[in-house]
Amino acid sequence: MSDGSAGGPGAARIDRWLFAVRLYRSRSLAAQAVAGGRVHLNGERVKSSHEVRCGDVLTLVRGALEFECTVSALPARRGPAAAAALCYQESAASSARRIEFAARMKLAAALTPRPLERPGKHERRQLRRLRGRI
Repeated sequence: MSDGSAGGPGAARIDRWLFAVRLYRSRSLAAQAVAGGRVHLNGERVKSSHEVRCGDVLTLVRGALEFECTVSALPARRGPAAAAALCYQESAASSARRIEFAARMKLAAALTPRPLERPGKHERRQLRRLRGRI
């Protein structure tokens, strides 16, 4: 019987690692992201069973933002967020993109026109139709 550990010493499955370092809320979401091609390891698309080692470069797309980091540790299990943040190092370019994206989103939210009062029943229906929910 297997003990559930990774194939080699100093390696972990990519979906388990993404879940353990809190980049995804569940392991199944991490596996879906890997299978969907949103996660690349060392510039290549991989399967969710692929092993991650220290020093690997991981690139993942979350929404409209590309996150790039270097694996620095392999946690044994999912722990607190402070410990999880020590398991990877975000690249300087990725950090700059994230900060710039946050500033753009803040500006866009400030420039969005807001109504003076809450929408009524008919306006809510019109908004649902506009957004394609009816």
